[in-house]
Amino acid sequence: MSPHLTRRDFLRLSGMGLGAVSLAALDQARAGAPAPSAMMPRAPHFAPRAKRVIHFFLNGGPSHVDTFDPKPALTKYAGKPIPGEYLRTERKTGAAFPSPFQFKRYGQSGLEISELFARTAAHADDIAVIRSMYAQVPNHEPSLMLMNCGDSVQVRPSFGAWTLYGLGSENQNLPGFVSMCPGGMPIKDSENWQSAFLPGVFQGTFVDPQHREVDKLIEHIRSPHADITTQRRQLELLRELNGAHQQARGNDPRLEARIESFELAFRMQLEASDAFDLGREPTHVRAAYGDTVHGRQTLIARRLLERGVRFVQLWHGAGQPWDHHDNIEGNIRKHSADIDGPIAALITDLKQRGLFEDTLILWGGEFGRTPSVELGDGGKSKLGRDHNHYGFSVWVAGGGVKGGTVYGATDEFGFRAVEDRTSVHDLHATLLHLLGFDHERLTYRHAGRDFRLTDVSGEVIRKLIA
Repeated sequence: MSPHLTRRDFLRLSGMGLGAVSLAALDQARAGAPAPSAMMPRAPHFAPRAKRVIHFFLNGGPSHVDTFDPKPALTKYAGKPIPGEYLRTERKTGAAFPSPFQFKRYGQSGLEISELFARTAAHADDIAVIRSMYAQVPNHEPSLMLMNCGDSVQVRPSFGAWTLYGLGSENQNLPGFVSMCPGGMPIKDSENWQSAFLPGVFQGTFVDPQHREVDKLIEHIRSPHADITTQRRQLELLRELNGAHQQARGNDPRLEARIESFELAFRMQLEASDAFDLGREPTHVRAAYGDTVHGRQTLIARRLLERGVRFVQLWHGAGQPWDHHDNIEGNIRKHSADIDGPIAALITDLKQRGLFEDTLILWGGEFGRTPSVELGDGGKSKLGRDHNHYGFSVWVAGGGVKGGTVYGATDEFGFRAVEDRTSVHDLHATLLHLLGFDHERLTYRHAGRDFRLTDVSGEVIRKLIA
């Protein structure tokens, strides 16, 4: 007998064995712990419009008034105080700051888009811009958690984890949820793609796409000490030991996730080497995306999606590259140039491969920027914009989205969402609907409560659905 007893073992040996067994079964049922086939594809609540998701996350908070929400009034009031209600900003701001970039109308819809995203704008009739988003606070960390996990304070599963929990994965040899961020982890690290109280198997897998070689993209993808046959034997022994460990302690979702991760790591050795090898793509395809970090990671994302990966998140980079407190003209021009071409290439590529109609694309950050200029020490202009959670823009495209659409509006200066105000819960409810889920029914029992991505609110935005 092992000298190390769990609490359940202690109860069983104290004459409460049957009660312990019943309690364990009840706990398991309440937790909704997945079967070993947790990653197998599952049908949603109703026929989905989208089967997979790609999320371009511009961490730091992209300026809506310089990208997808033109505000001519800022030119009229340039250098003057913005009249009307003053909104408290995180730092001191000054006069109206017109966008240095030109907006044009694109496509048959006439969607107005900044010159910064002129290549993406070629697909204007496929894009629906939500110009009335709002968050809760003007701080990065809680706003990142709100946008990614539906709660700015409490530990909650990410949108990608919920998607994987609901749909499973179409490829058992690759992670169902991949998050790529060049140069390392973003702010809040893996909390952005966490599974929280969902079983660990649904957590996102981090990949640093600044590397080119598969061996560096995915650590330990190949063993330097053993061939595939030997590794298979080692894995079988490990499975047997883990099985005995699991049997002695009852079903534990965390242990099941760990066991499954060993299996996935083994299976990935063959499939991942192929999926992440861009040398297998024709030259003209690689040229369309561009031989840059963001071009390569976007092309990898397409290769993952077409192989059955359910959710891919593409971060612009570690830190807050879109946190443009100063020199916004130069900085935002540089950063938008990084991703404008790859996004346009991805949409074209998905269309050519018949994947666009059932792939949901989300673009945006955690909040927007102020239409007034930020002031530094001594009241001197920094030619940048402060955080603004009162109103900002995101856009969606693909799987069931009504393209060429503008939903909602900020005020004439772009400070506050005033028309069809859209919370992050509303956004998540709409995206889940396109994936075939009633957001109020996609729940998980934890700590005596049924949790969901949208907490206790959220309305599906029907006007965005084709």
